Amino acid sequence: MIHPTAIVHPKAQVAPDCEIGPYCVIGEHVTLGAGCRLHSHVVIDGHTTLGAHNEIFPFASIGLKTQDLKWRGGLTRTEIGDHNTFREYVTVNSATGEGEVTRIGSHNHILAYCHIAHNVTLGNHVIMSNVATLAGHVVVEDHAVIGGLAAVHQFCRIGQMAMIGGCSKVVQDVPPFMMADGNPAVTRTINKVGLERRGVSPEAQAALKQCFKLLFRDGLTIPNALARIEQEIPPLPEVRHLVAFIRASERGISR
Repeated sequence: MIHPTAIVHPKAQVAPDCEIGPYCVIGEHVTLGAGCRLHSHVVIDGHTTLGAHNEIFPFASIGLKTQDLKWRGGLTRTEIGDHNTFREYVTVNSATGEGEVTRIGSHNHILAYCHIAHNVTLGNHVIMSNVATLAGHVVVEDHAVIGGLAAVHQFCRIGQMAMIGGCSKVVQDVPPFMMADGNPAVTRTINKVGLERRGVSPEAQAALKQCFKLLFRDGLTIPNALARIEQEIPPLPEVRHLVAFIRASERGISR
């Protein structure tokens, strides 16, 4: 199921049921898991591993050398899970430093012209709308949604079930379960629709709404807001995750 115009290095590891379309180029150190489908003109190179049933559309480029000017050579990797979609012209760069990894989980939907830079860690069930851009070392947790033309600064984190509005400029961490929008992005409210779609309980939604008020509306410092949350709000899993995420923030959170 390899088109005769495709160039596949003889040392590449390609599962027997992969489909590789016209004019694709697969490098020496690439591994493609079962059922992967490359439509046409796809380039996958570097030390890159894809799991099962990934679908990659024309002109995507995955696993090539980082754009980071700190690159000094060495063996870096790109590791991708299962059941991901990479639409047209998506770019995924390998990591920068020796032994480092750009890592993408499973069941992600990466739309046209998106960019995932070096050393990014992308979770599972993430949606990146067209032309969304992640700079180096960004971390995106599960079920996050990043709107079209949004740009996320280096070393920022996007929390679980967070949603970023289109055209936003994200320069600080976006807490889990929240919606952020603007230039620069600020946290606007809880991601109510996303929480409902994921089956988060009404009790947890109400608790997160209280957390939002303490963190973003009552004029408290972050340490004081977190102390109030821990004193006044039931320690549900979602609340604990929100508190832990904010406590671990190094860039601060988008307020």
